[in-house]
Amino acid sequence: MYKKLRTLETIDQSGAVLIVRLESAELAEQVAEAAIAGGFRALEITLSIPGAVDVIRQLSAKHGPNGVAVGAGTVLDEHSAYECIRAGAEFLVSPQLNPAMIRMANRYQVPTISGAYTPTELVESAEAGADILKLFPTEAGGIPYAKSVLAPLAHLPVMPAGGVTPGNVAEWFAAGVACVGVGSAVTKAWQPDGDFSRVTRAASEFLSAVAKARQ
Repeated sequence: MYKKLRTLETIDQSGAVLIVRLESAELAEQVAEAAIAGGFRALEITLSIPGAVDVIRQLSAKHGPNGVAVGAGTVLDEHSAYECIRAGAEFLVSPQLNPAMIRMANRYQVPTISGAYTPTELVESAEAGADILKLFPTEAGGIPYAKSVLAPLAHLPVMPAGGVTPGNVAEWFAAGVACVGVGSAVTKAWQPDGDFSRVTRAASEFLSAVAKARQ
């Protein structure tokens, strides 16, 4: 299978992308490892993390052969896109439409998840060649907004990023989204006492909720 299609299939089968946005590379790697142990197969390591490219390189080399897609997030330009691709990123995520980033990714057959919010932005992102459209920010409009915007645009593969929990994930899929992005509900589960097994449990619980919602 073509590499790009394999990555998209991984995201589709999982139904969820874990957004890892934390204070340090060490913490990001610990959380990512715990989440992978809990079943996550698609993880976005954001470039806002100091040393993020090295984290992507290490996780991709270790877990890529086992079918885990490690991607880069907050990719704002084509230079960053190329650097992440060279480090082994399996997909690229941006908070906004960035045609140069998408063009670079398509050149190397790496899937893109492009940020958009309004119907115009969603359609323009699709026209620019984005593979998945990241509905961002989601907290303002939430599920009702996603349902409204997807009514005329049901053919677009939309992924909300933010505000998704095990308790409401079924509502998101009922609204018509293709997959979901989740962050702090999983990545910060360790905070009460520093126990990273909490991340593993939160990951497993979230993915179980996703699987149930898609039945």
